[in-house]
Amino acid sequence: MNIPIFELERVQSIFENTVDFNLTESGFHPYTLQELLTEEQLSEVTNTVIGYGQTNGSIPLRQRVAAMYDGVSEDQVLITNGSAEANFVACHTLLEKGDEVIVMLPNYMQIWGVAQEMGCHTKSFHLKEKNQWQPDLQELKSLVTPKTKLIAICNPNNPTGYILSQSEMDEIVNIAREADAWILSDEVYRGAELNGELTPSFMGMYEKVIVNGGLSKAYALPGLRLGWLVGPKETIDNTWAYHDYTSITAGILSHAIGEIVLEPLKRNEILNRNRTMLNENLPAVQAWLDQYGDLFEYVPPQGGGMLFVKYNLDINSTALAEWLRVDKSVFLVAGDCYGIDKHFRIGIGERKDYILAGLERVKEALNERFDI
Repeated sequence: MNIPIFELERVQSIFENTVDFNLTESGFHPYTLQELLTEEQLSEVTNTVIGYGQTNGSIPLRQRVAAMYDGVSEDQVLITNGSAEANFVACHTLLEKGDEVIVMLPNYMQIWGVAQEMGCHTKSFHLKEKNQWQPDLQELKSLVTPKTKLIAICNPNNPTGYILSQSEMDEIVNIAREADAWILSDEVYRGAELNGELTPSFMGMYEKVIVNGGLSKAYALPGLRLGWLVGPKETIDNTWAYHDYTSITAGILSHAIGEIVLEPLKRNEILNRNRTMLNENLPAVQAWLDQYGDLFEYVPPQGGGMLFVKYNLDINSTALAEWLRVDKSVFLVAGDCYGIDKHFRIGIGERKDYILAGLERVKEALNERFDI
């Protein structure tokens, strides 16, 4: 097997549904269809003919997506089975064996793994914890060579919740333009900002930009498996060719629901619900962490659905996560999944009472093992 195991996804798949408390959900507590849709909309969905539909995405759905980006038409949009497929087909469209790919770290590590499977040379530039997770753009600039084909960004970032400033985005574009490299911007958390201000997209900043998004994270609808790519028309046409070889099409019911939820008023309703959850949950989780003094350190996220926490205990992060799962039926993602030990990820988009109940289990564990 040439592709590396995707550790972050694998451990979540194995453990997140087998514990009492999954404290590491990276999105928001999902909607039910009854919560999400009116009776009229439910009737509309249940009367949908269960066919294939248009394989690159229905025209109304692609129009809804296009409207979220300046100067974009529906012909510049490909609908995919989640943003994971979007990343996969984007990499296979843009990259060839021997290309260099520079990835922002920490990050959701899918693009890293796919690029390695394709025979690309992967490099990384880093968000610096000591600088409140600001990116080291001098490091990025130093890594670029004539072989650099792609710079992969995650904004808002998974797992730190950092949001690039406009000047940082401008500098990344300048670096990419000088190298004639593509920017692939994972923007799946766009819309999940604590301050309520929509994160600017890289789309439209440079002619060699392709962005992905989807309904799994900021929209609290992961089970729909609905994602998208947005980019230059010719490039999107080429991604559609790869999409024909992967899943062919996203589900027709996902199309139908996506058309409804991306209507501007409904979209704002969903995003406001989830931002409210973030702003209620983050202070509660911070208060829980702060009771332990300097045992835990963190930079409050600006967006996204999680808090990335550093801990000062003499235990590896994978061992910590395993211990809490086995002893207390609490699941946390270890920092090792991001290549950063002595950290763990807490989801802050769940129901507050559920999060706090899970943290009480963690409190019991810390008292029993470390007398804290």
